[in-house]
Amino acid sequence: MQVGQLLGGVVYHVPNGGQRNKKTAADLKAQGVRAGVSDLVVANARGGYHGLYIEFKAAPPHDAALAKSQREWLEKMEGNGYLAVLAKGVDEAKAVLVVYASWPETVVAGEPEVMPHGSEWRKATA
Repeated sequence: MQVGQLLGGVVYHVPNGGQRNKKTAADLKAQGVRAGVSDLVVANARGGYHGLYIEFKAAPPHDAALAKSQREWLEKMEGNGYLAVLAKGVDEAKAVLVVYASWPETVVAGEPEVMPHGSEWRKATA
């Protein structure tokens, strides 16, 4: 079984990187693309955390330093109750995901607030 399946299929990659022409970069920025956002997001609350953000770097000796925007993002997510991790290399990233998947689901105390705005997608039909 793949780790993504262990985590309920709620693991996704954020395609923020890459070279783009000026128009495409401006369009993406207007759509909410932000510098520093981590590479992988696990939208599954475990181990007392709301979810997991992983920033990938190559394994030593080919690793690179975190950019200031990446460090700031990891700090912000950690401050918001997420586990924020720098994984150097595929093996370390896999180890992080396996351990995270082994933790118990985070228990939410109390009833959630109700959002009074926005379309009700549960009632929407195709």
